[in-house]
Amino acid sequence: MQVILLEKVVNLGDLGDVVRVRNGYARNYLIPQKMARRATPAAMKEFEQRRAELEKVQAERLAAAQEQGEKLNGVTVVIPQKAGVDGRLFGSVNNINISEALERDGLGKIERGQIRMPDGPIKAIGEYPVQVVLHPDVIVDITVQVEGELA
Repeated sequence: MQVILLEKVVNLGDLGDVVRVRNGYARNYLIPQKMARRATPAAMKEFEQRRAELEKVQAERLAAAQEQGEKLNGVTVVIPQKAGVDGRLFGSVNNINISEALERDGLGKIERGQIRMPDGPIKAIGEYPVQVVLHPDVIVDITVQVEGELA
């Protein structure tokens, strides 16, 4: 299926690109998330009329993401968790816990889907690098420090 991208999509294209994607990806993800629209002649004509408005919205989102990225860059978030004497956690620290800790520290609302953990959930005490993807062009590195509480 051919779609017109209404915003920048990682590994797919930029605003206004007409790309061919699988039907399910378009129907189940891109179109419901309002990231794309079917590439019909009427939709193409309407897109060209709205192009300036959509570019302005994209620029505002990028500026907001860059501003928030400056606040988050290099931040260390401390998360206390119950742990055994050997340093292993009872449970794990996942992106939901990190999101809550960032909001608790007053660093803004970060969705759990924006947090990328390269090694999966954290299962031991220590410091771990984590990426926060605020926009396809704004990726910030933060440090998550897991401190143990004796159970």
